[in-house]
Amino acid sequence: MKRVIFLAIAFIMTTGIASAQGFRVGIKAGANMNKVSGQSFNDGFDLSYHVGGFAEIDFNKKWGIQPELLWSQSSTTRSSGFNSIYTGVLNPNSDQHIRLDYLAIPILLRYNVGSTLSLNAGPQYGILINQNDNLLQNGQNAFKKGDFAMVFGAQLNFDFLRIYGRYNIGLQNINDIDNKDKWTNQQIQLGLGLRF
Repeated sequence: MKRVIFLAIAFIMTTGIASAQGFRVGIKAGANMNKVSGQSFNDGFDLSYHVGGFAEIDFNKKWGIQPELLWSQSSTTRSSGFNSIYTGVLNPNSDQHIRLDYLAIPILLRYNVGSTLSLNAGPQYGILINQNDNLLQNGQNAFKKGDFAMVFGAQLNFDFLRIYGRYNIGLQNINDIDNKDKWTNQQIQLGLGLRF
């Protein structure tokens, strides 16, 4: 699955660069307000961070794509519902706070409303690179190794500065224990980018 996704991304980028009217790269960083939905976790949003790089590939003045590679942190807090659903598998020494680190790969379609404003939308695949290993007492994984999401947002484009806001909604159940409770990621991202 990872190989297919990588090949699809490489194909899209190669095709896009070959026919692009404009090509720019940059770096970005910002804050994540995220939560894992499901009765096992608290309903509020928690603060975390993201950092990475992006490319802007314009096909014409209005349309383009924006592939990115981000390290994105997601954090949440267990609820009392987790304890009642997973009695017997929960490690009693585990922390209430859970942190997940993802290598996120969004491929966003860009629509330039004017010279300053762009609207973005597209799929994102996240590869879990580490998780809280002390959550379960038998050492099995609590979270799936991948997460597929959709991204919607807007970006202000200045000469070298990018200011953006996004909403990411997870489309798959990331619970790797069983099907008793469905867990999905939700994330609001705000950040700044610098174009080279």
